[in-house]
Amino acid sequence: SGPGSCICNTIIYPVHRRIISAMRAASLLARTLARSAGSAAEGVQQQVRSVASSSAAVTTTAAGAEAGQQRGSYAAAMGGMLAGVFGASTVASAGEVEDGLHAPSYPWPHEGIFDSYDHSSIRRGHQVYQQVCAACHSMHHLHWRQLVGVAYTEDEVKALAAETEVEDGPNDEGEMYLRPGRLADKLPSPYANEQAARYANGGAYPPDLSLIAGARHNGQNY
Repeated sequence: SGPGSCICNTIIYPVHRRIISAMRAASLLARTLARSAGSAAEGVQQQVRSVASSSAAVTTTAAGAEAGQQRGSYAAAMGGMLAGVFGASTVASAGEVEDGLHAPSYPWPHEGIFDSYDHSSIRRGHQVYQQVCAACHSMHHLHWRQLVGVAYTEDEVKALAAETEVEDGPNDEGEMYLRPGRLADKLPSPYANEQAARYANGGAYPPDLSLIAGARHNGQNY
């Protein structure tokens, strides 16, 4: 017994045992991955061999501070290796890239049996559509009257509709004419037809947003 044996018993041997246990766990992980993906297992085994070489240097360290530094380096190496292995499982598969990732389900306040829509949110959503989305997207299947009691009062919707001009007719002279919008009119479209929409957007046709939630996977969560 002596100073050397004390250091071995208190520092080097415990560190060595932990390294050996970690090496065994890493080797078991490499063998498991090898059965499912041979190419991936080769990369893991190379990481294990590099860790094993660094562990040999750790076992030759006699000073307590140096042993702690080597142990920290080894833990960092193991952590990086395992993060790389398990992090690969979070990468989107080819099927998910092709079909699209599933949208998460959100706790909508109107999904309960006794719940209702948040009318303030609907009002803000219509305002965003008017100020941003309506420049390219239509809502051809939505009429002004459908906003009454949902986002605005009847008088407010009448005022909004009256700000638009709708082609009507023919009149008594057989001419088409423009008149202020009414509750029974559809919301105005930004383009006269599909060809005009494609021409203004480089060949792309902006989809109509009237039923867009029903046209997307997982509906309103999309």
